Amino acid sequence: MPRLCANLGFLFCEVPFLDRFAAAARAGFAGVEFASPYEYDAAELRTRLDDNGLTQVLINTFPGNRAAGERGFACVPGKTAEFRASIDQALDYATALGCKLVHLLGGMPPAGLPRETALALYSANLAWAAERGVKAGVKFLVEPLNPRDAPGYILGTQEQGAAIVDAIGRDRLGLQFDIYHAQIAGGDLGTRLAALMPVIDHMQLADVPDRHEPGTGEIGWGYLFRHIDALGYQGWIGCEYHPAGDTVKGLAWREKYGV
Repeated sequence: MPRLCANLGFLFCEVPFLDRFAAAARAGFAGVEFASPYEYDAAELRTRLDDNGLTQVLINTFPGNRAAGERGFACVPGKTAEFRASIDQALDYATALGCKLVHLLGGMPPAGLPRETALALYSANLAWAAERGVKAGVKFLVEPLNPRDAPGYILGTQEQGAAIVDAIGRDRLGLQFDIYHAQIAGGDLGTRLAALMPVIDHMQLADVPDRHEPGTGEIGWGYLFRHIDALGYQGWIGCEYHPAGDTVKGLAWREKYGV
């Protein structure tokens, strides 16, 4: 069955962030992920992981100024210095935390920039980062974001992400398949998972439309979990959803679906 990890940016928000590691372990999780570790000392985060027997599965690169609409720098002209600094920072944290996967945020192409130009810059920056990652023993991932929640993001579909992975090399870059984003941007999850499984290195889940826990929306989770198993997926699935109520009570979906 799938290995589930808790996204500490979404789950256990009833307690302060640093206390969520213990909360996740008490709830039965063996791994955690979260987008941005950078406001905390890496040694403190590593202590929380070790004290609770947890694996750090995934972090993101620094997004920039989210309030100003930034979601990374990889496809943004004139941001090479910021991009490369974000890669070095992410690799430093990943190494300190024993984290093998890093979601590389792609960015929002400026208005008026031809998509072909943005993609060329994005691809060049991904190749540079992938080389750094290989040397550090870390694999960078790309995650398409659905255009309803993230209009203008450089990648809007899983197929776009898979094409970039194939262009850079599957041994150097991977696809982060977010079930929530994929359902909104195209649906047909079973067929697309089967087609894209060779490039998928990490998955995330939430139900649609409200991004709550499985069983609160339109996705057929019983079938989907069985299908993921049948496809032989060996990675983690991050629980990146907003609980509809109390986090721990909401985790009853794991028993319902046998995960």
